[in-house]
Amino acid sequence: MNQSRSIWRKFDFVLLGLTLVLTLFGVLMIASATRDAIDPDIISRVPDQIRYTIIGLIVLFILAAIDYRLLGGLHHWLYIIMIGLLLLVRAFGVQGDAGAQSWINIGIRIQPSEIAKILIIITLGHYLAQNYHRMDSVFTVLKSLIHVAVPSLLIFLQPDLGMAIVFGVMWLTLVWAAGLRLKHIAMFLLILSLSAPITVPFAWAQMEPYQRSRITSFLLPESDPDAYYNILQARISIGNGGLIGQGYASGTQNRWRFLRVRHTDYIFAVIAEEFGFVGGMTVMGLIGAVIMRILRAARNAIDPLGSLICYGVASFIFFQTVVSIGMNLSLLPVTGLTLPFISSGGTSLLSTLMGIGLVESVIMRSRSV
Repeated sequence: MNQSRSIWRKFDFVLLGLTLVLTLFGVLMIASATRDAIDPDIISRVPDQIRYTIIGLIVLFILAAIDYRLLGGLHHWLYIIMIGLLLLVRAFGVQGDAGAQSWINIGIRIQPSEIAKILIIITLGHYLAQNYHRMDSVFTVLKSLIHVAVPSLLIFLQPDLGMAIVFGVMWLTLVWAAGLRLKHIAMFLLILSLSAPITVPFAWAQMEPYQRSRITSFLLPESDPDAYYNILQARISIGNGGLIGQGYASGTQNRWRFLRVRHTDYIFAVIAEEFGFVGGMTVMGLIGAVIMRILRAARNAIDPLGSLICYGVASFIFFQTVVSIGMNLSLLPVTGLTLPFISSGGTSLLSTLMGIGLVESVIMRSRSV
């Protein structure tokens, strides 16, 4: 009992507080973005986000209470569960708004790739933690790549290119943290450059028309006026915000519905229009503070698995934030990736809170700072 109490004394309430502030702010922004909606699916976004917030916080505390090393010991079963969920999508998946078959319906719709994002951090982290002293061997690195490639391919075929890239980013982050050698980086770059004439056309052929449109409209804006419309409206929204914004639920692009999919892909544009440069920078600062707390946990972890789990969670939060904000600023192509904690998306929010729960588990069992 005393040991349990001492563990909970290390719980990072600053990290939890930042998480709560961002999550609740996300609910408020979704409410603004869906105000006066008539589509039942859009109307349900706020209560759904609140429901997943409650579920996610419960799961956060449950994962914090469970020793992450126990989860690492279950890596074989977790990997099987992950592949099983992704295969269920192939067999019984339902389509989302954009056309990707990424969800399954079990009374509520869940996106298995989001759950897989957390499971791969545990399973890959365990593999690398057990083999970090063998990172000079190319076979160790290749096995880790195959470990990630299987679920990544299943996700890409849904098709969900954005999430498949997230898996690639997490793999690169974890193998780098585990001690990836420069010679291996050079070798992979050489292989990628030599295989590009084959892999790039194959990947392009596997993409859905809307995915190809996102890329072509980024490179050649005038090639698809309809796709470019969203990008243009997002830039107008951000410009309208100025320094301090037009006020909550008062943005003209948002209120008059010039900005489409504003509750998901373009939620940052809504934030910038209503709260201006100051609001946008504050949100980025808060997410940055979350990432810094996670990296602090990685440094203080008692073992490689704990560090790698923290690096994995930090990597997907950082990457999705950069991509989501970048596509709102027309700096990156539209990918459909959510802005962590804030964009509408129940399973996405759940997976992010699960990641925070894993980090808290590492913190509670870390060495004293």
